[in-house]
Amino acid sequence: MELFIVILYATIQACIPLLLAGLGELVCEKSGVLNLGIEGMMLMGAVTAFVVAVESDSLFLGFVMAIFAGTLMSACFAFLTLVLRANQVASGLALSIFGVGLSAFIGLEYVGKPLQGLENFFISYLSEIPLIGRVLFQHDIIVYLSFGLFFAVHRFLYHSRLGLVVRATGENHDAAHMMGYSVIKIRVLAVLFGGMMAGLAGAYLTLVYTPLWSENMTAGRGWIALALVVFAAWRPFRLLVGALLFGFVSITQLFLQSNQGFLSAVPTELFTSLPYLTTIVVLVVISVAQRRKNLSVPSNLGQVFEPR
Repeated sequence: MELFIVILYATIQACIPLLLAGLGELVCEKSGVLNLGIEGMMLMGAVTAFVVAVESDSLFLGFVMAIFAGTLMSACFAFLTLVLRANQVASGLALSIFGVGLSAFIGLEYVGKPLQGLENFFISYLSEIPLIGRVLFQHDIIVYLSFGLFFAVHRFLYHSRLGLVVRATGENHDAAHMMGYSVIKIRVLAVLFGGMMAGLAGAYLTLVYTPLWSENMTAGRGWIALALVVFAAWRPFRLLVGALLFGFVSITQLFLQSNQGFLSAVPTELFTSLPYLTTIVVLVVISVAQRRKNLSVPSNLGQVFEPR
């Protein structure tokens, strides 16, 4: 039971970067924009947060500047794709590659430097509940903020007028334009929100999850977040389930590596690849249901809007 509690506790923390980045990409794609640069934006948020926190001795300032870095990266993407009307796939890939290289250059002198990460925040009385209290109510403040953002995004998309406009823009941008809505403005704001969330997800990695900086430390989480949006069929609750699933598999493979027993003959690389293999298997299963997938994807996703 103790081991089970530890695994569940670690699962929640492991899913937070995916949940944050996935929510940002979900809103972005709901507006009709496909941004493949999440990995680069997360890395820029991660290195910015760590460098600022080390130099200023302020974790709060690190989070703020990480959000700014992610927003700045997404603003470049928005300018290229929505103003200059460049190809979204090519621009997103370029943004990701640029973020990987630039973050490695900026963080070169900070590899191995120590940092006191964000401490856990125990919620009075609730944290003392057996089993549930330890799993749900003994985390850092960013975990609670992430779940708050999850419910806020869900309510925004499905229970607000502006959320309806965002979804309408992704489904039929010409109709939204004819109704008097600024398609470009809506999509720019959605892209900026995606950048903010990616920057915050990166900051969580270096300031909370593993308080250190190493090159390419996101380890493909940006690409996994992209896959989770598809796995979720562009729905927030399914995205949460996918993030928890990936987090659970990630933590489980770490346990298997340290307690192999009769699995000692199995190469450790196989355990390390388990989270990614699980993601691929899930996506393949979903792609089989082609009809349901086509009904879920925003109709104008990735298409260039040209005002008439």
